[in-house]
Amino acid sequence: MRLVNEAEINGKRILLRVDFNVPVQGGVVVDDTRIRSVLPTIRYLIDNQARVIVIAHQGRPKGQGYERAFTLAPIARALGELLKQEVPLSHDVLGLQTEADVQALQPGQVLMLENLRFDAREKTNDPAFAASLAELADIYVNDAFAATHRAHASIVGITEYLPSYAGFLLYRELEAINRMLRAPERPFMAILGGSKVSDKIKVIDSLLDVVDVLAIGGAMCFTFLAALGKAVGNSLIEPDWEEQALAILDKARDKGVKLLLPTDVAVATEPTVDTLVTVFGSDALPAGQMGLDIGPETAAAYAKEIALARTVLWNGPMGVFELDPFVSGTRAVAMAMAMNQQATTIIGGGDTIAAINRFGYNDMISFISTGGGALLELLEGKTLPGVAALG
Repeated sequence: MRLVNEAEINGKRILLRVDFNVPVQGGVVVDDTRIRSVLPTIRYLIDNQARVIVIAHQGRPKGQGYERAFTLAPIARALGELLKQEVPLSHDVLGLQTEADVQALQPGQVLMLENLRFDAREKTNDPAFAASLAELADIYVNDAFAATHRAHASIVGITEYLPSYAGFLLYRELEAINRMLRAPERPFMAILGGSKVSDKIKVIDSLLDVVDVLAIGGAMCFTFLAALGKAVGNSLIEPDWEEQALAILDKARDKGVKLLLPTDVAVATEPTVDTLVTVFGSDALPAGQMGLDIGPETAAAYAKEIALARTVLWNGPMGVFELDPFVSGTRAVAMAMAMNQQATTIIGGGDTIAAINRFGYNDMISFISTGGGALLELLEGKTLPGVAALG
């Protein structure tokens, strides 16, 4: 895989694929983590007098043309503010106006095209669409780690038509995650949260081959507890996955991995900001109550293990942290990771990044991965289509 600094880019038109699928509210970007993460690549291109054409997607439009709710206009404005130069938005993905905008682009300038997914051919990896994108540029650079698990036209197909390179973010992501999996400093601890065991069962299975400690939180812990015969009240469970959960527990025991499940849980009748919250042992949740966060005893136990670790991976919140009554467990994990400055700490996933940013610990984490699905697929041991296409 060739890096962008190996390319001759002066004066060249660079088609830069990024993942700027960021939260926008009222026409304003509310979390620019993914935008900031690509700035080193963009600034390198600008400093070397490249003509930068940024391509990205946002949300899930129908693929039948422009949809105001998914325009990249707010993102172009946010990028321009960070770069301290105007980043005009070409108001189409392809077409005569787009071609004119690209032709007018001067060395050191940046142009953004509209949402790639306004054209349905992007997601189907249509060769004609990929070829048309390629005609806009001289060189293709992929710096969209968070989208590189998608076999889409702007990720995979386009590499058939242009000299192709990896951006600095894509390289950093792959290097950090592969180093963690292949040669972690030990003890190596992973913390996994989220709603569904089915979403992460393959990740859990793969991590059991490399970690020393695995802590599970979020709603998915209740499928494990239910599989062990615990009373979990109205907590979210996946009955069809209880057998696989038991197999995971067996594998952890066979591998000598310390697998931690909650010993106490914060419960309520429903996840609202004004609900009455109580704490119960995780083996006896009352009927009619649902677990919505790990309890204080569990949070302390997880924090203690984090403090002892020298490599820590975290993906997925411990509860419904968006609501103040259920934020404590996620905050405790975030704080413990931030306080352990002897460890290499890596976090990934949109909710986990949002939590770290909310608590103000983002500068105290070794590496923040921009990937959600891409990170999980790497952790499963899969080859990402976009990475394979650059090889």
